[in-house]
Amino acid sequence: MVYFVRTAGEEDVEKIRVLLAETFHATYDPFYGADKVAQMVRSWHSANAIRARIQKRDGEFLVADDGKEIGGMGFAAMYPKMAKTAMLHQLYVKPSCQNEGIGRDIFAELESCFPDAEIMRVEVALENKRALSFYERLGFVEVDRMAECGAPNSGLPAVIMEKRLAV
Repeated sequence: MVYFVRTAGEEDVEKIRVLLAETFHATYDPFYGADKVAQMVRSWHSANAIRARIQKRDGEFLVADDGKEIGGMGFAAMYPKMAKTAMLHQLYVKPSCQNEGIGRDIFAELESCFPDAEIMRVEVALENKRALSFYERLGFVEVDRMAECGAPNSGLPAVIMEKRLAV
């Protein structure tokens, strides 16, 4: 299949929600268990939460679409806590579509969406070795670690990575 990266819209919310639920369970169930992941999906990936991200000012929400299904999604926004920094909040590819370059293509588009940013930053779950390797291949380096990824009191340790963007 050929996927085209485009801006997400209201019509994509349900497909994105389903993709995130499937991808989160496939990725995180082995680390955190299905119940914890289901709780994360309910609170972080509700239709309203997705809509809010799509509509966020200073943000970009993209999907990889083949005309029938969405194979991946990415969301980044300027990071108010650090000047000239864009935060990559989400980049997920449907398990059946992984290793086809979809994540790389979504990231390449997101990387070009923030002309004032000098750095792209991402938090990656410490146990997610596959994602850590992916981001290293894209040019990210570890700059710090944190005990609470995703939400306060999550109990999910993470690696903070950054990539210098071309200016």
